[in-house]
Amino acid sequence: MAPYGRWGQRYTLGAAAITLGFSKTSYAQELWGESNVGRFMYGSLEGLTIVFEGIVRSSRAVYTFSVNSLDYKYSLRGHDYKSEEYYNVRSEVHLRAAKRILNLCESNKGFYIKAGQFMASLQHVPKEFTSILSTLQDKAVPCHIKAIKQVFVENFGKDLSDIYASFDEQPIASASIAQVHRARLPDGQEVAVKVQYPGLQQRLRVDIKTMGILSHAISWIFPDYQFEWIVPEFEKTLSKELDFLQEAENAERTARNFRKHKSVKVPHIFWDFTTRQVLTMEFMHGCKIDDLHCLLRSGLNPRKVAQTLVEVFAEMIFVHGYVHGDPHPGNILVFPHSSKNHSFDLVLLDHGIYRELDERFRVDFCQLWKALILLDQHEMQQMGERLGVGKYYQYLPVIFTGRTIDSKSGLGKSMPIEERKRLSQEVRQFTMGDISQFMESLPRDLLTVLRTDGLLRSIISKLGAPQRVRLMANAKYAVAGLVPKYNSEPGFSLKPTAKATFDYIYLRLCLEVLELHYKMKGIYASLLQQFKYWFSKFVGYLPTRITLPNLVS
Repeated sequence: MAPYGRWGQRYTLGAAAITLGFSKTSYAQELWGESNVGRFMYGSLEGLTIVFEGIVRSSRAVYTFSVNSLDYKYSLRGHDYKSEEYYNVRSEVHLRAAKRILNLCESNKGFYIKAGQFMASLQHVPKEFTSILSTLQDKAVPCHIKAIKQVFVENFGKDLSDIYASFDEQPIASASIAQVHRARLPDGQEVAVKVQYPGLQQRLRVDIKTMGILSHAISWIFPDYQFEWIVPEFEKTLSKELDFLQEAENAERTARNFRKHKSVKVPHIFWDFTTRQVLTMEFMHGCKIDDLHCLLRSGLNPRKVAQTLVEVFAEMIFVHGYVHGDPHPGNILVFPHSSKNHSFDLVLLDHGIYRELDERFRVDFCQLWKALILLDQHEMQQMGERLGVGKYYQYLPVIFTGRTIDSKSGLGKSMPIEERKRLSQEVRQFTMGDISQFMESLPRDLLTVLRTDGLLRSIISKLGAPQRVRLMANAKYAVAGLVPKYNSEPGFSLKPTAKATFDYIYLRLCLEVLELHYKMKGIYASLLQQFKYWFSKFVGYLPTRITLPNLVS
C-alpha cells in the first residue's frame, strides 16, 4: 500500500466499493425484483441468458474503468499541470482512454453504444473522446422474427398476420433498442413498424446500475472528475426513448408546430397500431441527409439543404422551445419533389428524444444570441449568470460563434491567428476539474441545445456549407423568438412589448445588412470569376500588373 500513497488507498478502496456494489444487489434482483427472481432464474433460459450477459458486460466495464484509472494516475504523476509536457501527456492518455471506451461500447453494444454516442455529442468533453467515440454506429444484429412476433402477441393480443395485411420479416433497419420493418395496413397503406427488442427494460436496469457504480467510483477516486450527473441524465433520456407512445406524441406535436412550414414533413402516426413497444407510422422515402451523391443525383443543392436544416432546428430552439434531441443523419431524410424547381421536403424521423425548454431559458437564450450578434459583453455576462455558467460566460462566444468575446472579426469569419493562439493558451490551462465544474453548472436545457448544435454542425460540414449559414439562422430565429406574445389580459402594459418590438426591428435590420453584405460578396466573387474566365479566353492570360480588389476574403 505504501508505494501508491493516498491515491493507492483511494483506488483500492474504490475497487472494493465497486465489488460491494455489485454483490450487494444481485443481477437477478436488479432484473426482475425479488418476487420474480425464482420464477425467471429457474424457469426461463432467456432469463439466465440476460443475467449472464449482464455479468459479462459489467465485468468489461469494470476492467475498462480500472485500466483507464491506472493510466491517468501513473501517466500524469510528477508532471506540472501547467506545463506543455503535462498537456501533451494528458492528450495521449485521453486518446488511449477513449479507444478503450470505444472497444467497451462496441463489445457491450446496446445501451453502451447509446452512452458512447451521448458522450461524443457533448461538445465540451476532451476532443480526443468526441473524435474517437463519434465513430460509433448505432447498429445491431436484428432480433429473430420469432421474438418479434411474440412482442406483437404481448402488445395486441393477436398474431402478426391478424394485424397487418403484409409484413416484411426482414428489417430495413436495426439499432440498439429497436428494429424497423416495412408493412401494409389492411387498407393498403404502406407503413414503417418500429418494434422494441424484448427484455430491454431489464437490461437497462443492469447497465444503468453498472454505470452508476462506476461513475461514483470515478468521482471518489478522482475528485476533479465530477461527472456523476451524466448517468441520471442518460437514464432519463433512455427511459423516454423506450416509450413509443411518448415518441408518437412528440411526432404529432412537432407536426403541429410546423404545420405552416411546407418543407417539413413528419410521418403520420397510426394510433390503432401503436403501443409502448410498437410504433406504426407512415413510410417515408428520401435521401439520407448527408448522402451527397443521392442529393446531387436528385438535382438538389446540398448548401440549400443545409440552410433549410439549420433554420428548422433554429425555429425549434428559439421559437417553439421544443427540441428534437437526436438529429443525426440517419434521422433526417430529404425527399426531392418531382418538379424541376429543385425543391424538397425535409423529413424528420425518430422522435424518441425531445426536450421542452423552460420558457425563461428560451428567452434568456434568445437574449444571449442577441448579445453574441452585437458582441455586447455586459449582456453576455448577465445572460451567462442567468444561465448558470458564471465566470465561464466569456467563452460562450467561442462555443457558439467561433470568435472570442473581444474579437474584431465579423460574425461567421474565421478567428484571427493571434486570437486563436491566445485562446489556445487559455484553454490549455484548464484542468479536468475546470471542465467538470463547467459542465455540471450548465442547465440541462443548455446541454440539450449544445448536443443538438454539435450534431447539426457535423451535418452541415458534410454538406459543404459554411458555418455562417448556421450562425445567421440562429441569429434570425433568436431575434424572432424575442417578439413577445401579445397578452390581452387586463392591466397588461404595452411598454415591454414596444421595447421588445423595437429591439426586434433593430436587430433584424442589422442581420439583413449583414446578409446583404454576404450576398454582395457572393455576387462579386461570381463576377470576378466570370471576368477572369472571359479575359483569359480572349486575351490568353491575365496580366500580373492588373490588380483586382479582393472583397471576398
